[in-house]
Amino acid sequence: MKSITEIRNEYKATPVDSLQAFIEMYRDDTREGVHALLKKAQGQLQALEKEKERTHEMYAFERKYADFSAICGIDEVGRGPLAGPVVAAAVILPKDHEILYLNDSKKLTAAKREALCEVIMQEAVAVGIGMADHVRIDEINILQATYEAMRMAVTKLPVLPDILLNDAVTIPLLSMKQVPIIKGDAKSASIAAASIVAKVTRDKMMVDLDKEYPAYGFAENKGYGSAAHIAAIREYGPTPVHRRSFIGNFI
Repeated sequence: MKSITEIRNEYKATPVDSLQAFIEMYRDDTREGVHALLKKAQGQLQALEKEKERTHEMYAFERKYADFSAICGIDEVGRGPLAGPVVAAAVILPKDHEILYLNDSKKLTAAKREALCEVIMQEAVAVGIGMADHVRIDEINILQATYEAMRMAVTKLPVLPDILLNDAVTIPLLSMKQVPIIKGDAKSASIAAASIVAKVTRDKMMVDLDKEYPAYGFAENKGYGSAAHIAAIREYGPTPVHRRSFIGNFI
């Protein structure tokens, strides 16, 4: 008979979607420690089923517009920071399966976002990323720079979409059908995927900028106006990557 330690290690090595077989294998074991492991495994399976239901709801818009050949979700990150670019992503998800755990990037931990971003990049039909830097933002304002980044993300897709699911906006100068969805990153899997890719991409850029300008805490605040960030601007002055149109009150 296997020891409880051996069974515990087996449990830890079992993927969640294979836990039912693990439960069946040790169902008749009467030891308390094994019973506790089976209860934990059952809880994980229940959580997985709940996540599958939640994810299925996230694909409601994708099912609604299933007659379109290439459904593209678009979202942006970085409209509010005092420094760095605004980044947009456009993502076309596969139609033959659903990607679990997709959600508004703000509701996910950094580790979960990064793990999901890898899955999205591997499984998506197409991904495009666009950006408008701090100079462009100052030149044409943040709203127009955001639209520009979104258009760039669409043009970088290797597959041309015939419908766009957007997070609450209608993007000027694009000819395909657009569906603006309020709080779309929490309602549409495609928009959620775009929000994750945009967030992970921009966060990495800000971590790199932190190495160039360590006094401003970009790795932590991602360019947003935290108290420490504002204090650094006032003490050291702005960096070359600060948005001059955003920091007039601090210099």
